[in-house]
Amino acid sequence: MADDLLETGKRIRGEVIGEARSAAALAGATEFDRPFQELALRYCWGEVWGRPGLPRRDRSLVNLAMLAALGKPNELKIHLRGALTNGVTRAEIQEVFLQLCIYAGVPAAGEAFRVAREVFEEAEFADKG
Repeated sequence: MADDLLETGKRIRGEVIGEARSAAALAGATEFDRPFQELALRYCWGEVWGRPGLPRRDRSLVNLAMLAALGKPNELKIHLRGALTNGVTRAEIQEVFLQLCIYAGVPAAGEAFRVAREVFEEAEFADKG
């Protein structure tokens, strides 16, 4: 069962955040952090993201709100890219961050908007290249 979850997690993470980024995370794992990488693949990506209860785009919206509220800009950046891949629009991201402002505070929302602008600019640059 655990190997099925690991494979499912690899597949889903690759589909959401990109095969190259997902493979790089595994390839860069050391003996020290490999158990963490595998745990995240099995349970975060395989078990939770693999559940049928929410579509991926909704999971992305939830993740954006949580990561921004927790002040995790590196993970937020990764999941912003994934949200765009999952069909979330910039307007929807804007609404999530406005809601975040009210419930988690102006500093959290300000940082979330800053990170999103960075991701959007990178995406526009990549589209032009």
